[in-house]
Amino acid sequence: MLSDINIKTRSQIEFIDITSQVQGVIDKSGIKEGICNVYVPHTTAAVTINENADPDVIRDIITRLNEIVPLNGNYRHTEGNSAAHIKASIIGASETVFIKDGRLVLGTWQSIFFCEFDGPRSRRLFIKLITQ
Repeated sequence: MLSDINIKTRSQIEFIDITSQVQGVIDKSGIKEGICNVYVPHTTAAVTINENADPDVIRDIITRLNEIVPLNGNYRHTEGNSAAHIKASIIGASETVFIKDGRLVLGTWQSIFFCEFDGPRSRRLFIKLITQ
């Protein structure tokens, strides 16, 4: 089963917790056991799993990514968003999570985050559910 979620970002760089939206797709599907793959079909956005309890974790990730890959570098790409492409490549375009008893198998503090690096934009995210 393939589903999609539309996401509207409001900032140039933003991490949005999409865990409840992904879980909603699983709930609607009725799948109890399987695999959930979350995929971002954009070259300047990504998806990651990380801590949801302390917002400073996400702030720290963004700060360090900006230090490693500054917005204004000596880039050759003429659109002006090379930093976004590089950050998206570092984080990655997909995550895979197990489904058990109809729920995402995530650690206590984990959430799935959509990562925007070239916003604000309207984005699309795909969710593929595979049953066992």
